[in-house]
Amino acid sequence: METPSDGLRTVTAVRYVTPLRSGGSVPGVVEADDLGTYVVKFTGAAQGRKALVAEVIVGELARHLGLRVPELVLVNFDPSVAAEEPHQELQDLLHASAGLNLGMDYLPGAADFTPGGPDVGPVDVDPVEAARILWLDAFTANVDRTVHSSNLMTWPTSGYREPRLWLIDHGASLVFHHRWESAADAVGKAYDFRSHALSAPGLDIAAADAELAHRVTPESLRRVVAAVPDAWLADEPGFGTPDDVRGAYVTHLATRARVSAQWLPKDMT
Repeated sequence: METPSDGLRTVTAVRYVTPLRSGGSVPGVVEADDLGTYVVKFTGAAQGRKALVAEVIVGELARHLGLRVPELVLVNFDPSVAAEEPHQELQDLLHASAGLNLGMDYLPGAADFTPGGPDVGPVDVDPVEAARILWLDAFTANVDRTVHSSNLMTWPTSGYREPRLWLIDHGASLVFHHRWESAADAVGKAYDFRSHALSAPGLDIAAADAELAHRVTPESLRRVVAAVPDAWLADEPGFGTPDDVRGAYVTHLATRARVSAQWLPKDMT
């Protein structure tokens, strides 16, 4: 097990446990050589490597801002560890994903969070934390944390009596990187809060902005994007090197942080 300079640990898959069919990308639960268990998103999935880039950038940015995200690791995957998987379409996916993939620490016993649903139970959604999560999603243009699919888990956390919210699945964020030629037009684009899983009257989004925006600096962004492997940034049209792509992410996100007044709502009533 190594700890590369980009900040994410690298592990090697030793056992493919089971696929997770709840999402279109069909991630898999995998055991690794560090004795950990991870939910692995594969480079061969239909969403492609940009979904993994978004997972790393937004997940590590959320961690930098003090929000709870399961540990992300890079997973070396040899399809031979899944030789007993009986479904051919999954075998095709796994063989297309040989090499480096992205793993998220598996949270045993975690439950999906459904806003207002019967499974919410004793979870106390702190309005300050809700505003911070909403700010992050607006900043990163996350279109996939809705009342229908919150991409939030509840899991016991040290120091708290009740389960707390954990953020997962950020592959649908950073929509601007699918069309770099028009990314500049998206810097100040407003975010639609109406269907967000945590949107509620009275959330102090301005306080979240005052707390978080100044922490999104070029320096912190450079540390975040350094965690993305070169292989996932190579051959991007319009860019010469992976570092050129990293620089574009830093420029875009640093600028968006400075112009938050353009994309934040005036109030949450």
